[in-house]
Amino acid sequence: MDLPFDGAISRYFRKEAPEDIRKAIEKHDGDDILTRSYPYREEMGKKDYERIMEGLQRQLVRLQADIRATGKRIVVVFEGRDAAGKGGTIDRVRENLNPRVANVVALPTPSDREKSQWYFQRYIDWLPAAGEMVLFDRSWYNRGVVEKVFGFCTDAERATFFRQVPEFEKMLVDEGVVLIKLWLEVGRAEQLKRFLEREKDPLKQWKLSTIDVQGLAKWDEYSAAIAETLTLSHNLDAPWTVILSDDKKRARIAAIQKILLSTEFRGKDPALIGGIDAAICGGPEKMPRN
Repeated sequence: MDLPFDGAISRYFRKEAPEDIRKAIEKHDGDDILTRSYPYREEMGKKDYERIMEGLQRQLVRLQADIRATGKRIVVVFEGRDAAGKGGTIDRVRENLNPRVANVVALPTPSDREKSQWYFQRYIDWLPAAGEMVLFDRSWYNRGVVEKVFGFCTDAERATFFRQVPEFEKMLVDEGVVLIKLWLEVGRAEQLKRFLEREKDPLKQWKLSTIDVQGLAKWDEYSAAIAETLTLSHNLDAPWTVILSDDKKRARIAAIQKILLSTEFRGKDPALIGGIDAAICGGPEKMPRN
């Protein structure tokens, strides 16, 4: 079977991955959690997950009805490590929602014209009108992390971004937009395991990119850029919620709970929503120490 990028991910695993990461993946067994610092040793059971998720899906439909009736505007920013589960979590958020209400925005690499614009400009047209919820699958925070790691922006451009982003987000909040920022974090061994699985699965190979491949050896650079980004853009107007996503099921539940708990809506049922698991979800202080 032909592998994408000439099998670069498998080659990295065999020849370049840190020994402890390689051994952890080789010893992996079933539902065991690879990241030692993760608060659970096994993934959530399927029955428990489906039971909780059923109630959350009902609450999301209630939220959708309220958004349409009241004209609420909600923006959910999904950021995180590559292979942290952003796409799957977004799918679970919107699987029972009307796409005219819950719209996913995943912008491609900016064009030459967009590169010459104010950095935030190309995101503005995608912000919600009354009665809409927009889910950003990556966002303006590309400048804080990916562009820094790969040298796609200058230090001056990035400094300007960090100066402007609190003002930009405060304007959204002052306009009545409910802004929810989620950072999904995954351990290095789990990330590489997921990349290997994608590489071998013809139905998931499309998820891989050159950035994924080139970023395999840049874990420390990513960690430094992530820590700085979360520190400089976490504030009372637009706080970050960090979700440890080594267990995709627990991460999806926590993300949906956060969305549901971030605004009032008719039919809101605290019993169905439940409490967010503080062991895997919190502010930037929840980030693992690498």
